[in-house]
Amino acid sequence: MLISLMKEEEIPQVAALEQVCFSEPWTEQGLRESFARPEYLFVTATEDDQIVGYAGLYQVLDEGDITNIAVLPSAREKGIGTVLTRALIEAGEQRAIHAFTLEVRVGNAAAIHIYEKLGFVPVGVRKGFYEKPKEDALIMWRRQMPAQ
Repeated sequence: MLISLMKEEEIPQVAALEQVCFSEPWTEQGLRESFARPEYLFVTATEDDQIVGYAGLYQVLDEGDITNIAVLPSAREKGIGTVLTRALIEAGEQRAIHAFTLEVRVGNAAAIHIYEKLGFVPVGVRKGFYEKPKEDALIMWRRQMPAQ
């Protein structure tokens, strides 16, 4: 498996992955627009020239909002989500990001476990945040102090 920064030519595959993984997926156009903006960062996981997962982050100053982590259903339970999340954090830290946040469906125990393993802690709930199906979001943060 190869983890790398997303390339523009990978956007159609990432958009197709979004369609498979989410009830309200990002469009290819939305991904293209975000990819073109410097405050966004995307990493992909590739096996045999096929994207099996990706993760995205939106940067505001020294904070990173993890926007999406998606893994192809046939590639799940192989640690790809963990590797992608770790790679996204490392790439964010290279941009001087010291705090990372995300929202996750309260019922997504597998993802919550990954995030907790990587140092995220729950700090609140957004009621009715998700649609299709309607579900609350658990807000999680991972903070570290910048080096002095």
